[in-house]
Amino acid sequence: MPQPSLQDLLDRVHVVALPMRVRFRGITVRELALIHGPAGWGEFGAFPEYQPPEAAHWLAAAIEGAYQPPPPASRDRIPINATVPAVDAERVPEVLARFPGADTAKVKVAEPSQTLADDLARVEAVRALIPTVRVDANGGWSVEQAVQAARALTATGPLEYLEQPCATIAELAELRRRIDIPVAADESIRKADDPLAVARAGAADIAVLKVAPLGGISALLQIAGQIGIPVVISSAIDSAVGIAAGLHAAAALPELPHACGLGTGSLFVEDVTDPAQPPTDGYLPVQPVTPDPARLHALAASPQRQQWWIERIRACYPHLG
Repeated sequence: MPQPSLQDLLDRVHVVALPMRVRFRGITVRELALIHGPAGWGEFGAFPEYQPPEAAHWLAAAIEGAYQPPPPASRDRIPINATVPAVDAERVPEVLARFPGADTAKVKVAEPSQTLADDLARVEAVRALIPTVRVDANGGWSVEQAVQAARALTATGPLEYLEQPCATIAELAELRRRIDIPVAADESIRKADDPLAVARAGAADIAVLKVAPLGGISALLQIAGQIGIPVVISSAIDSAVGIAAGLHAAAALPELPHACGLGTGSLFVEDVTDPAQPPTDGYLPVQPVTPDPARLHALAASPQRQQWWIERIRACYPHLG
């Protein structure tokens, strides 16, 4: 695919600010730059702290989505997990109600301002309503803390896996030798110079792959074909445009043994489609997404924030591979 010119990209950008129902990853408004290209829509939403060399992967994914059709699909719908942010336990039923039919839930744990007791209460509240539970620590535990947490969180029931319980590959490998719960890697893949290193080190049982941070669907599928462990496709707090890319990636995999983390659209009060596609019986359909023009206008970021994203695209563009 020939790389479009910078000016062509900038002429196609729509910057939106999507309000969120709860604080997630420290934010309550998700800003994204959507690109309307000849093949459809792409999404650039690298988090603000990412510097241009890393954020350029997210821009590459947006360009692929806007200028290149998705790969052939092996399935037309994708099982999704409910996503439970680090909310108080009493809010869990309210959160899960947004994921009708889901029989798997991913629960955020290891929030810096919270304790293991908070995590346990949240997991127990989820377990009372959903049969399969996985937790995501975003690298927030040491090995010893992860061992203790694994013991506490499985005292009354199993966990499907611990996602990124520790920050480094070496820590994941040590933890995996000390516990019986499967370990999933996310940041150790998407933020690594070598995304296959975690598997070679025997540090993970499952790979959590996200389209945008890995540079697009094509790059994700290449990693999935080489990593040698089961894959879960997840989102990066994407709008409906980014979710559609994740669904296309999941649809192209030859095997999909686990529910995918692509139901995060329910975290938004408003999205760029009207209405946002809800799950049906725990599944989302694989289909193109076209933002509603009225919503693009209503959800447009302030002029200052639009200019910030334009300048960010300018800074990332020279780093595209």
